[in-house]
Amino acid sequence: MISDEDVRARLISGDPHALESAYDAYAPYVYGVAVKVTGSAAAAEEVTQEVFVALWERPGAFDPRTGSLRAWLVTRSLHVSATRSRVS
Repeated sequence: MISDEDVRARLISGDPHALESAYDAYAPYVYGVAVKVTGSAAAAEEVTQEVFVALWERPGAFDPRTGSLRAWLVTRSLHVSATRSRVS
């Protein structure tokens, strides 16, 4: 597994393999949080997609100096999931 700093740098440069690596490593955590918060597998899949699309579109939003990529992704998953739960 590449370091969080390398993932960020590669994402910023547009490397889709960096997103694939991050997804493979962290999607189960993102999905797990989402399914617990939303109570729905379908909603959790949408949340997971939204979180990783956000990482792809704005990789600079993640700053490895303030925490791990896993923590950043899980926190985003929690926020997006909670927002969806309030709306539904």
